[in-house]
Amino acid sequence: MEKLQSLPVTRKTFDPSKSGDPVAMQTEWTPAKRDGTNFQTQKLVEININRIEFKATNGAIAIYILFALMGLMTAIAFFIKLSSGLFNAVMIMPLLVGLIFTIVGGCMFYFGTAPVVFDKYKGFFWKGRRSPDEESDRKEIKYFIALEDIHSLQLISEYCGSDRSPYYSYELNLVLINGSRINVVDHANLVKLREDAQTLSAFLGKPVWDAI
Repeated sequence: MEKLQSLPVTRKTFDPSKSGDPVAMQTEWTPAKRDGTNFQTQKLVEININRIEFKATNGAIAIYILFALMGLMTAIAFFIKLSSGLFNAVMIMPLLVGLIFTIVGGCMFYFGTAPVVFDKYKGFFWKGRRSPDEESDRKEIKYFIALEDIHSLQLISEYCGSDRSPYYSYELNLVLINGSRINVVDHANLVKLREDAQTLSAFLGKPVWDAI
């Protein structure tokens, strides 16, 4: 797992009016996705010259699996005691907690490992395991856009957590030609996110607006 960036972080002011780009003035500069993470959840992978993807990091996958296994082991322990005749009503609560952990961990794994794709050959950006051209009804895909509709990339930060355990999470967003935004990834490793933003910028031929 990538190490969390230390606090405090040196802040800088981004003035969209100085960019000389009217789309920047139409764009929001507050977080597009609330509540990030305090570790790196995704990394950029170049599949080929026409396709680049954000995929779950090994650390994130390990957390998802561990979460599900904790719940699964609790549920298994319950059924072992049940089969040995040691069941009592008090044991229902650990079973429910175990099942909840298993379900939540499974959902975290399923959604957390879904690729985030930029494909020049297909001409689309999308989030998920199926591309827009594979869906009979594209409304089934929550996040997708034609690459030609991407105007720029936006980097922005969000202060998260309580006073005892605060951290910054950093967003990479797509800014569309109409000024609207789509969140791409959101995690706590600023160094890696900036590197990935530059790689993606070169791939798409779009500028990076760094407001961090």
